[in-house]
Amino acid sequence: MRTVVITGGTDGMGAALVRHHLGAGDRVVVIGRSRAKFDTLRGTATGEAAGRAEFLGADLSSVAENRRVIERLRADHERIDVLVLAASFIRQRRHVTLEGREASWVLFFVSKYLFVTGLADLLRAAERPIVVNTAVPGARAGAIDFDDLELSRGFTFARSNAQQRRANELLGLLAVTRNPDLAYVTWGPARLVRSSFAGEVGFAMKLGATVFGRLAGQHPDAAVAPIIALIDDPVPGRNAYRGPKRRPLVTGPDDRAAITRLAEAVDGSLV
Repeated sequence: MRTVVITGGTDGMGAALVRHHLGAGDRVVVIGRSRAKFDTLRGTATGEAAGRAEFLGADLSSVAENRRVIERLRADHERIDVLVLAASFIRQRRHVTLEGREASWVLFFVSKYLFVTGLADLLRAAERPIVVNTAVPGARAGAIDFDDLELSRGFTFARSNAQQRRANELLGLLAVTRNPDLAYVTWGPARLVRSSFAGEVGFAMKLGATVFGRLAGQHPDAAVAPIIALIDDPVPGRNAYRGPKRRPLVTGPDDRAAITRLAEAVDGSLV
């Protein structure tokens, strides 16, 4: 029986993956903000599958919450076969948390960095471990502002999004260097996916996502089919996909130095 951990697992694609893995006989740990959504999701499971679902409530834009969840996972599990990083809460504007940190940077990168590094030994204990990071691949090599990672100056949604995406591609380089048996996939859907679109965004973005999602968006169960295929046949190393199609990894001349610098900056900021 595989142990599958899914952040953002109570809605959208995360919930679709939970349904699939419970049906496939896996043990699934669901990390999300809503216990009510988890209870509804677990209620759709048949037979003994509901008993294989566990919920850990957390707001992953909080560093302290990330650390608490990771320690709980380490205490309760000897290995993790599949780690899906799919938590999402879109903010168009810069938002500072009660910890004094920029919320989107923490949720979309720092949280993922903490999970990948903090659970590395549990992933190493699995026979065919895989990390699926739902960060759309393809951001330019120079997208990271190392002197202002939380974009305290000149924040825009586009800059924030590109920086997070690039950082998550580099995180894969760190992960597979430390564990060559690990499959690390940066993955984004091929087109819009129908979901509740959680976030704090303007009316135009909310309306556009809702209308176009209903008209042309994929159902989450269909959208995650390529992820399921990758999980069932993991290939060690670092890869990028949009839907079922492999995409070239963006590489820069100083990628190894960049991920070392990024890791040192994140670790230093968390002391």
